[in-house]
Amino acid sequence: MTGNLTMRTLEWLLRRVVVGPPLRAYLRLRVEGAEHIPTTGPVIIASNHLSFVDSMVIPLAAGRKVGFLGKAEYVQGTGVSGWFGRLWFGEFGGMIPVDRSDARAAARSLELAEEHLARGGAFGIYPEGTRSRDGRLHKGRTGVGRLALASGAPVIPCALVGTDKAQPVDARGLRPHRVTVRFAPPIDVAALEAQFVKARLLRAVTDEVMDAIAERSPQTRSDEYANRPDAA
Repeated sequence: MTGNLTMRTLEWLLRRVVVGPPLRAYLRLRVEGAEHIPTTGPVIIASNHLSFVDSMVIPLAAGRKVGFLGKAEYVQGTGVSGWFGRLWFGEFGGMIPVDRSDARAAARSLELAEEHLARGGAFGIYPEGTRSRDGRLHKGRTGVGRLALASGAPVIPCALVGTDKAQPVDARGLRPHRVTVRFAPPIDVAALEAQFVKARLLRAVTDEVMDAIAERSPQTRSDEYANRPDAA
C-alpha cells in the first residue's frame, strides 16, 4: 500500500511538476479540440504515430493518464533501473505491459485494453500498428474497430503534428520543435453499426478514424499498411 502510494505521488510530481510543464514548454505544445476528451470514464484515443515521444505527448495534451501497450521488459527490471522503468513507463507513461515473447500473452493485447477501459481508463492506440518511417499516413489496422465495438468506449481520433521533428525515428534525444495535437469529435460508431456488419463494420470504423486523422494531419495518405520492423 505504501509503495503504491509512493509511486502515485512520484507519478503526480513527474506529470504535474518535474516533467509535464517543462516538456510542454520545450515542445511549445499546442492542443486543439481538447473539449472532445472526457475528463473521466473510458475513452479510446486513436492516433497517427510518428515518434517514440508520441505516447508522452498524448497524455499531456489529453489532460489525463492514457494507457498504451508496451514491451513488458521495460518494467520488469530489478534494482534502481527496474524501479525507474516502472515509474517512468508504468506510472508516468501509463504503459500496459505485454510479453511479446509469449504468443498467448501477445494475443491477449485486445483483452488487456478492454480491461483497462472497463476500469474507466483512457487507452491510446495507433491504428497504423507502428511508427511511420516514411512520414506517410498508412492504412489503419482494424484492431481499433474491434476495441471500439467490444468496449463501447467512445473513439477520439487524434492527429499529431511535429513529433517526428522533435524526435525523429531512431533518435535518442528531443529537439526543440513545435508540436501540435488535434483531437477530433468522437466517431459515430452507432451510425456505422446501422450500415455494416462483421468485417465490413470493423473496416468502416477504422477508415472513419483514419479519415478524421487525415483531415487534421499534413501527412500524405497511403493505401498500404505500414511496415513493422518493430512494434513500437
